Amino acid sequence: MKRTFSLSPFLVLAATALIAATYGLVRLAYGLHLPAAQAELGFDAAVAGAISSGGSLAYCAGAVLGFALAARHPRSLVALAGITAGLGAAGIAISATTALFAAAAVLSSAGAGLASPALVRLVQRTVRTAAIDRAQTIVNAGTGPGLVAAGLLALVLLPDWRTAWWVAAAIAVTAAASVLALDRGDGADGAADAGLPPASWVLAHRRVIVAALLLGAGSAAVWNSGRALLADAGMPDQLSVLAWVALGLGGLAVVPSAGPMSGLGPRRAWVVTAGALAVATLALVAAPGSVPLALASCLVFGWGYTAATGALIGWTGAIEPARAASGTALLFVLLVLGQALGAAVAGAAISATGYTPAFLGAALVAAVAGALGWSRRRAG
Repeated sequence: MKRTFSLSPFLVLAATALIAATYGLVRLAYGLHLPAAQAELGFDAAVAGAISSGGSLAYCAGAVLGFALAARHPRSLVALAGITAGLGAAGIAISATTALFAAAAVLSSAGAGLASPALVRLVQRTVRTAAIDRAQTIVNAGTGPGLVAAGLLALVLLPDWRTAWWVAAAIAVTAAASVLALDRGDGADGAADAGLPPASWVLAHRRVIVAALLLGAGSAAVWNSGRALLADAGMPDQLSVLAWVALGLGGLAVVPSAGPMSGLGPRRAWVVTAGALAVATLALVAAPGSVPLALASCLVFGWGYTAATGALIGWTGAIEPARAASGTALLFVLLVLGQALGAAVAGAAISATGYTPAFLGAALVAAVAGALGWSRRRAG
């Protein structure tokens, strides 16, 4: 029986804060603080890419564990998300060597993978049925405000990047504790397990599976090295951080654009959003010293990436609505696996040939990902 606790709006707020912390302030803030960390600890772009790849793999491990346990143990997952994100961020803050920095950065990324499935379950069992979709949308949109907060925090604190990580750790732990305090579920009302999808379901997803992997790979260059590109082009720290804030604002712009995009159907929406991401990547590397172009590129990139994840949800739902949750889990894990591969390749390419070839390659991969959504038939 669905509960209608008067505290549910506060739970939604706390859950949104946990997503903002684990994604925006911790996992995706790695690239924001990377130039300052590289300068102090002395590692190159190839090492930075390898660290990011490790973080993506940790995220995937957390997500797989989360989707396996969320139905029965969402509170345990929330606690673990707060612990991994908090300890990882604190470890980054105290790191005196590249090895410690790498280990802490990888650990911190697991928190986001653990948090998402757990919060989906908590919202399902706490919020009244009519408000569940809106509540889930609000919680999942926490990444955008988290990115904006990370950028504003950097504007205030840089070059003191370590204090920014201490703040991120504190917010992650506080948000997780708040979710646990506000949740009143008993954890025993887990949904029935639908079982493993059949081979025919996987075969029907073959195109979107490849598309998710490729978009993850194509997005990695901007997420991990976008600010380093701007700094290398001579852009002042404050302005390059504003570009990061623009990424978060782009993510927030998904909300007002949701209506028009839903009218396109998921596959056409995928073409538009992945194409926007590819164009933004090209524009960013074309003139990294131009502040207006950099801000506009990051705004479009943030919108394209966030809206593309929504298109993935719609695409798998159009293939088989009854397994939309399983499809979403699969595609999000594949998206981040693609980021792991893309981060390693882009980091090595930047070290060997510079930013321009690496970002051009990333834009091409994203464009190919978008093309996979194209069909002469009207889909979705």
